[in-house]
Amino acid sequence: MSANPSVAVPTVKLLINGEFVESRTKEWRDVVNPATQEVLARVPFATAAEVDAAVAAAKEAFKTWRKTPIGTRARVFLRYQQLIREHMKELAALLTAEQGKTLPDAEGDVFRGLEVVEHAAGIANLQLGELANNVATGVDTYTLLQPLGVCAGITPFNFPAMIPLWMFPMAIACGNTFVLKPSEQDPMVTMRLVELAVEAGIPKGVLNVVHGGPDVVNAICDHTDIKAVSFVGSTKVGTHVYNRASLAGKRVQCMMGAKNHAVILPDAAKEPTLNAMAGAAFGAAGQRCMAASTLVLVGTAREWIPELVAKARALKVHAGTEAGTDVGPVISCAARSRIEGLIEAGVAEGATLALDGRNPQVPGYEKGNFVGPTIFTGVKPGMRIYDEEIFGPVLIVLEVEDLDAAIALVNSNPNGNGTAVFTQSGAAARKFQDEIDVGQVGINLPIPVPLPMFSFTGSRASKLGDLGPYGKQVVTFYTQTKTVTARWFDDDVSAHGINTTISLK
Repeated sequence: MSANPSVAVPTVKLLINGEFVESRTKEWRDVVNPATQEVLARVPFATAAEVDAAVAAAKEAFKTWRKTPIGTRARVFLRYQQLIREHMKELAALLTAEQGKTLPDAEGDVFRGLEVVEHAAGIANLQLGELANNVATGVDTYTLLQPLGVCAGITPFNFPAMIPLWMFPMAIACGNTFVLKPSEQDPMVTMRLVELAVEAGIPKGVLNVVHGGPDVVNAICDHTDIKAVSFVGSTKVGTHVYNRASLAGKRVQCMMGAKNHAVILPDAAKEPTLNAMAGAAFGAAGQRCMAASTLVLVGTAREWIPELVAKARALKVHAGTEAGTDVGPVISCAARSRIEGLIEAGVAEGATLALDGRNPQVPGYEKGNFVGPTIFTGVKPGMRIYDEEIFGPVLIVLEVEDLDAAIALVNSNPNGNGTAVFTQSGAAARKFQDEIDVGQVGINLPIPVPLPMFSFTGSRASKLGDLGPYGKQVVTFYTQTKTVTARWFDDDVSAHGINTTISLK
């Protein structure tokens, strides 16, 4: 935390009722470039009154936005996706500066969010109800998918473009209004996306932004005028959000922690498989909830370890702005210390450190939060490096004898976010996809995040709430289904007697 913001450093604004305003808080946090430790901006921790004002603006705007024609809503997002495309380079540069990703990966972050914006532009087809004509004599039944009211989203640091774009576009396209709380660690690219959303035509009060920590999160969970909360982040915070918001009577979806296993069978195509694993384990410095952080080698596939280590060692660790960088810095000094502590724990518990990525030399960026690709072999369940989500560029390797043992290992882990199998056997792949108890399954794909026409479907301890954050499921999440059964009488009512039963005739 820092004291009142200095005039020399820009401040991140709140968005309340269509106005970008300076917070009146006395509590601020520095937004720091993880490669250089340069302070880029200061972000406020909004006051209770500011949260209330944002919700009140959203509640008032809902009165008119919910009645806005669906085509008008769709056209806002058609304009919005075009603005994002036009500002892609600017958005990626901003994201890299505050989060540390390489520029190509930052563009990917923005692009995966853009895909959801494009999906929101098709809301006219997504928000269709159902009709059954003449369910009884002269009786029709149909459903209406109506917006809930004020919705809210709480987003993590690791995808500061993509995950906010998972949330507010679909909620607003469905006719709701929205209060967004971005990560306080890297809110700048989120705010630039919000500026573009306002430019695209989102009316005042329909989208509002507040910043902050636990107090703001709790205020969102407790606020009686907020009807639904979407969360992506750690299991600890997500469990808290789910329990607190659910007790307050809200709809809640929480996508949380993971331990994603990639299973390699001996018949897998070696070169593309090893390349895929190196990219999926160490890309974004391992700070992806869908990172392939846990490798399960089956049978003779364990002989591939030296080649995997060689590929990981060849990856370039540097600032995300430098050409050819494969692995940028982790988000903060605290994150680096935690990762290094877990590496030390792995050594202490008897795992073999096949590649040690601690203290890489990065000329010109000696103050950066860098951890290089790290690989442990001989890992067993019960070790901290297996039981905890490391969330850094650390790949742990386990070995089993056959596919059944691999499936049992994956299913015994409490998390169920993503998994993958690498094989050239259709029978093995089909067995794996059928028996595995994980939300996202990849076959020869290490990070099987679905496109927006499908739904993100984590399971078990990786997800609380029944519905995913995009795709068809999120339309259900952000709407209330109203069923209408109607009969219209003609002038001759003599044929309709009194009916004292519950049946329709």
